[in-house]
Amino acid sequence: YGGVSPQPPPAASTWMMVHIITWNVGSAMPPDDVTSLLGLNVGDGNTDMYIIGLQEVNSMINKRLKDVLFTDQWSEVCMDALSPFGYVLVTSQRMQGMLLLVFAKYFHLPFLRGIQTQTTRTGLGGIWGNKGGVSARMNMFGHSICFLNCHLPAHMENSDQRMEDFESILQQQQFEGQAATGVMDHDVVFWFGDLNFRIEDLDMQVVKSAIDNNKLSTLWEKDQLNMAKGSETVLEGFHEGPLKFPPTYKFDVGTDTYDTSGKKRKPAWTDRILWRSRPMAQHFYRSHMEYTISDHKPVSSIFTLQFPYRVDMPLVTLFVEDEWTEISDAVAKYKAAPNFPRSSWDWIGLYKVGFKHHKDYVGYVWAKQEESDFLRQEHQVRANHTSI
Repeated sequence: YGGVSPQPPPAASTWMMVHIITWNVGSAMPPDDVTSLLGLNVGDGNTDMYIIGLQEVNSMINKRLKDVLFTDQWSEVCMDALSPFGYVLVTSQRMQGMLLLVFAKYFHLPFLRGIQTQTTRTGLGGIWGNKGGVSARMNMFGHSICFLNCHLPAHMENSDQRMEDFESILQQQQFEGQAATGVMDHDVVFWFGDLNFRIEDLDMQVVKSAIDNNKLSTLWEKDQLNMAKGSETVLEGFHEGPLKFPPTYKFDVGTDTYDTSGKKRKPAWTDRILWRSRPMAQHFYRSHMEYTISDHKPVSSIFTLQFPYRVDMPLVTLFVEDEWTEISDAVAKYKAAPNFPRSSWDWIGLYKVGFKHHKDYVGYVWAKQEESDFLRQEHQVRANHTSI
């Protein structure tokens, strides 16, 4: 993302509010309304980024063929909900049923750089992508940040395998160029997903009684992930807020009732959000009981990060002097930073207010640079009938 029209001069540092959501959607179609899940009904508009990690998105062959042109239905629902509020899809990554979406306010785009994604399969010994991790990394105002969405092995007895798979994902996910090489090399790491950790030792009735009587803290010490935090070196430095919401798995679909099937799965906090970084404020950590399309409940959290500016200037700044009333008015000037690596593939896009993603342009024009232009600081492009 090169640039947008100039913003007011920044302060010495910026506060970024990041809203993270994880949900195992159980192959369900998206609900008609995700407003409350995204907090759009109560938010003050100060959220800077939305990070949405989904697991078990419908990955049937015929469904994927329909999705291959650009997006799936879950991406469309999220874009439709967020774009009217000025959020743009920065990047996405899908691996079978796993999906990671990164949205940001449009005016942050020039300061999100070095964007890369990775996938790691751990299902069936590493050949199947029903389990594993998908990630996105970027530099934000010059600070490196990585978002890792995981779906780890199921069942009570597989706690060690979950930790092994997490370590394998961290080892295999390597990024290119001058970016932080691995996930853990970033300044800030968010790890979330259906991590599938269970509650050990306690029987079904004890667990349900603790939930019914709002004595959730009595279950915390038997939670497998909490137990692993004290012994697994790979978890050093990871933090998590208190689990003050009821276990998010397993529910009868369409209800708030824990599993009544023959399997009678014991409730568990399978769906989690952790972070590893500098101190930051976590504003809430909650589940969303109102969504009943899956046997899991979605979980969300909002964080505030403070970034001292390492990068506070766009690589490209665009100037548009007047409103355009006809094609002949369609002139834009731009100035590139000295360290901006120009390419013959550079282009400038024209977008409607509320655009959804970088391909959602009305038109574009190539920003070609002639040899005689190399020393010029400011350049001009003009759109025409064929480019709009």
